[in-house]
Amino acid sequence: MPDSLVVESSALLDRPIPGRRDAQAGRLHEIVVVGGGAAGLELVTKLGDTLGRRGQARVTLVEKSRTHIWKPLLHAIAAGGMRRSQHELNYLAQARWHHFTCRLGALAGLDLARREIKIAATIDDEGREVTPPRTFPYDTLVIAVGSVTNDFGTPGAAEFAVPLETPEQATRFNKRMVNACLRANAQPEPVRPGQLHVAIIGAGATGTELAAELHRTVREVVAYGMTRLDPERDIKIILIEAAPRILPALPERMSASTTELLERLNIQVRTGAKVAEVRVDGVVLDGGEFIPSELVVWSAGVKGPDFLKELGLEVNRINQLVVEQTLQTTRDPNVFAIGDCAACPREGFPQGVPPRAQAAHQMADHMAEQVNRRLDGQPLKPFVYRDFGSLVSLGRYSTMGNLMGFAVGRGMFIEGYFARMMYRSLYAMHQAKLHGSRSALWQLLVGNFARRPEPGVKLH
Repeated sequence: MPDSLVVESSALLDRPIPGRRDAQAGRLHEIVVVGGGAAGLELVTKLGDTLGRRGQARVTLVEKSRTHIWKPLLHAIAAGGMRRSQHELNYLAQARWHHFTCRLGALAGLDLARREIKIAATIDDEGREVTPPRTFPYDTLVIAVGSVTNDFGTPGAAEFAVPLETPEQATRFNKRMVNACLRANAQPEPVRPGQLHVAIIGAGATGTELAAELHRTVREVVAYGMTRLDPERDIKIILIEAAPRILPALPERMSASTTELLERLNIQVRTGAKVAEVRVDGVVLDGGEFIPSELVVWSAGVKGPDFLKELGLEVNRINQLVVEQTLQTTRDPNVFAIGDCAACPREGFPQGVPPRAQAAHQMADHMAEQVNRRLDGQPLKPFVYRDFGSLVSLGRYSTMGNLMGFAVGRGMFIEGYFARMMYRSLYAMHQAKLHGSRSALWQLLVGNFARRPEPGVKLH
């Protein structure tokens, strides 16, 4: 175990946890949130606007990145249909506007006995230290570090497949795709088999949405002067899924409709196909079949970051922190976990709360209430997840979904314009929680009516 992750094993110190009244005597309750994804950022923004602004608690966000992008947008950034700069939010600016403190750095360890968090040093691109290793106290700690790609130890996946868990990875794939098209257009010899093929491993929402978005954007890239390339002949998108159907976690009707649309676009859908190896020039399936493809995206499965199992807290088989229904970790009632990194029980469902965006948003709201109850010395409430359905956006081709809660609990299948508006409203709701309803509405109007003349895809 690395020294930075060593956890003190002594009993918890009998140090009183300041409540709301203690703020009047200058003993502020220390709330530390680790991770600035959707759940963590919404939580610190809400707590900062209430407790931080009123001087009732000190709210701190610990985050290793400088900017935030809503994770469901990553497939569009990877395909080139969306620019990072239009949707990035700076953590330091958000902290100033909403009365919390941002500490840059990655979680390096916990001292559960002293109730202290250890943050690693930050290093710039030139290898110089920006901030040193630091230690900060907490009274309430919320871990919201999200999830990372689970490649299940597949040979070659880490070396040759690009995951889509960060904006940097999405940008990396987009550059790689554009460069591959430029290279193929400039080379004297014909395009090699698989040279411009894209194999997407994992046909969940991310992989399926990426496939549809790439079908459009790759053709637009080629239209910008790459006259030697024929999209129908040279470019192929292959969507590979180990389960019997794509979108295996969503209703079967959505899976069937999406499969039909993808096949109309000439996107090859391979279900019941388990990947055994990823190579520099393609993908090998379990039965030995080789699929040539020099561009590979891995979007099959998620897990908690590996460092979570080194913190002295209970984790499950995929490194998620095991929590009670109150969102408290099982080994320390002062440490909570929310979002994809939390394994939260769900009554009547053996798998618990699913790692989905709507669960993260609901957990953030519930956690804000839990913090207020702790400050007032009240008992905590159990978290109850509500499934409002699912939406899948296939770029400009279609949007479809299944909304829950209609017709006495039955789902309602939607598609087309109404589904597209519902899909956009999810992002608008996230923006409203970060900036307020008026600001979110203004951004939506500006985005629709104040666009500059520019390429329809990112070309650099």
